[in-house]
Amino acid sequence: MTTAFITLGLFDILDILLVAFLLYQIYMLIKGTVAINIFVGLSLFYLMWLLVRALNMELLSGILGQFMGVGVIALIVVFQPEIRRFFLLLGTKYNLSQKFTLNNWFALDERGIPDIEIRSVVSACEHMSKTKTGALIVIAKNMDLQNYADTGQIIKARVSKNLLETIFFKNSPLHDGAVIWSNSRILAARCILPVTDDTNIPGSLGLRHRAAIGMTQATDSHVITVSEETGNISYVMGGNIKVRITTNELRTFLEGDFSSFII
Repeated sequence: MTTAFITLGLFDILDILLVAFLLYQIYMLIKGTVAINIFVGLSLFYLMWLLVRALNMELLSGILGQFMGVGVIALIVVFQPEIRRFFLLLGTKYNLSQKFTLNNWFALDERGIPDIEIRSVVSACEHMSKTKTGALIVIAKNMDLQNYADTGQIIKARVSKNLLETIFFKNSPLHDGAVIWSNSRILAARCILPVTDDTNIPGSLGLRHRAAIGMTQATDSHVITVSEETGNISYVMGGNIKVRITTNELRTFLEGDFSSFII
């Protein structure tokens, strides 16, 4: 009579923990999106294939096996946005490209967004909030947003309160869309942003807010929104939105989030 023993070493425990962590991160990425339904469907398909194989149903097992053979390619195609977000979050979190820049090697001076620009943007948002003028301002961080800028009208003008208010004035031809703020310039206006497919977003948040969330999910940028219906100011980063913030809170976010990178 043979007794089987399972040996569980340190690396086995580490392997299990790493797999569990990876599955958790995948779940967090697709939670609340239509991708979660696809993931459940694929999981059920895989379990059915295992059951068919266990029951030695050769014909059906062979047919399902052909689909499983291209499973990796199918996963890449189906979950392309989520995979892109995963690597984006990974690269943004550890940000190796910024850690090994010449400025860091030779200890060159770094500066954040100039205070005069922060005051201009906060003042413009305060005025647009009072007048209930809708606004969508994308703040570039480390990623190049030229592809998004190309969807609108290239401006490349210095940031100012008057310019922002003029762009988002309801009768302006540039008011419909987003402004991209990069390298101390209004790079472009009337830009088209990707809209999130997250189903957990409250219905009170409109298309402008969904575009802001989608942009921060697709890139490492931060986004300011001013609601046209309520005048509320919101701040979005990493797919998370803070609604109904004050202008003082907006200033704090800008000074805190953009004080440690070069623009």
